[in-house]
Parts: sequence; structure tokens; C-alpha cells
Amino acid sequence: MPQALEGSVALVTGASSGIGEATALDLAGRGAAVALAARRADRLEELAARIRSDGGTAAVLEADVSDEGQARATVQRTVDELGRLDVLVNNAGVMLLGPIEDAPLEEWQRMIAVNVLGLMYCAHAALPHLLGAAEDSPRGVADMVNISSVAGRLVRNGSGVYNASKHAVGAFSDSLRQEVTERHVRVSLVEPGAVETELVEHNRPQIAEQINERFGSLERLQAGDIADAIGYIVTRPRHVAINEMLIRPTEQEQ
Repeated sequence: MPQALEGSVALVTGASSGIGEATALDLAGRGAAVALAARRADRLEELAARIRSDGGTAAVLEADVSDEGQARATVQRTVDELGRLDVLVNNAGVMLLGPIEDAPLEEWQRMIAVNVLGLMYCAHAALPHLLGAAEDSPRGVADMVNISSVAGRLVRNGSGVYNASKHAVGAFSDSLRQEVTERHVRVSLVEPGAVETELVEHNRPQIAEQINERFGSLERLQAGDIADAIGYIVTRPRHVAINEMLIRPTEQEQ
């Protein structure tokens, strides 16, 4: 029996760890050739080797998608090296929390550059290819999955700019969805709650400690839980679109 994504090509940004790494493995396991994009090429090479050892196809694309030129080149290289583009998973993101007062502005600039502009650059560059894939692929549909967060729904003290960046992802995603859905490009928004990834470690030590204290003994989601949800979204029949998926750990209230 053919695999659900056999013959398809997926591009996953932020693929060097966490949700991106797990998603690349999941999609490859479903039959897709996978383009792996991130800044850490050594991590990508290791991931590509794992995929290839299991009989899959992977391309390594070192890139910082917050740079428009690199984002566009990443999409074009995917098409050049793997032949087409059927699925884009916009996963690259950073979470730098803390009070707005006296915040290091470079943290804000980095979050907006990666979480918002990087996602938009990739979406814009990928869209013509996704529209083409929806017309000429056996599946008759193409997918863009944008990774947001519970922070894209709820606002917290100490999370103002991260909240703003993820609310922007939600607004952009639904507007684009309305624009292209009749042409069978599905735009889906995934909003994870607390996930065990490297995101917390990128914060200043005091902030990281506060985040870990807030979650306490809560059993967090694993990256594979989100990857499984993304795999489910992109393998629905052509007439089924999962517009939005909020995924929290069972014990997480907000």
C-alpha cells in the first residue's frame, strides 16, 4: 500500500531540533522527500543521515529564514534539488520572554524577524509552488502548516512581544487561508502548549528559571506529539482542511 505522502516534497524550517526535527522524521516516514532548513548545518546533516538510513530522501539547506534572500533561496533550492514543493512547515521560531520594561530590544527584533518575517518570507516564496502542486499532484492538494503557540491565543504578563509575534502568525495564516483555500492549498495553524524543547534554554538564565518554575512538575508535550499532529493535518483527504489545532499537555490549564 503506498505511503500517504509518497511522491511529495516537504520543506521544514527550524529542522535542527525539537518540533522541526521530529516533524521531518515523521513526514519522511510517511513517504515525503524532506528539505531540512536551519542555521545549524551539523545538526541537519545528522538528521539527514538518519532519514537516509531508513530509506528516505533528505536535502540539507543551511539558512537563516529571517533573512529574506536566504528564505527565498531555501524554497528555490528545495524545488531545484527535490523537484517540487507540496508541503511547507513554517516551524522556525524563538521564544525570548521577560518584562517589557527594560527589555533588551535585540530580543524583540530577533523574535519579530524569525517568528513573523521569516515565516512570511517562506510563505510568500513557497506559495506559487504550493499552488502548482495542488493542480498537478496526485493528492490534488498542498499544505502550509504554520507553527504558532498557545501564546497566539492568550496573553501573559512577561510575554508581550512573543505574544504579539504569535498573534501575528495567527492573523496572517487565516487571511492567507481564505485567499487560497478554493485553490486547494490548505493553510493550517498549530498552537502547541508547553513542549519539552530547547526554546526555554535560549532565554536569559533568570527568565529560563522562572519559566521552568511556572510549569513545575507539569508533564510537558514531546516534540513528537506535535509532529504527529502535523502529519495528521497534511494527510487528510483533499476535501478536509484542519484550519487550526490547539494542543496542550493534559495538565496545562492555560
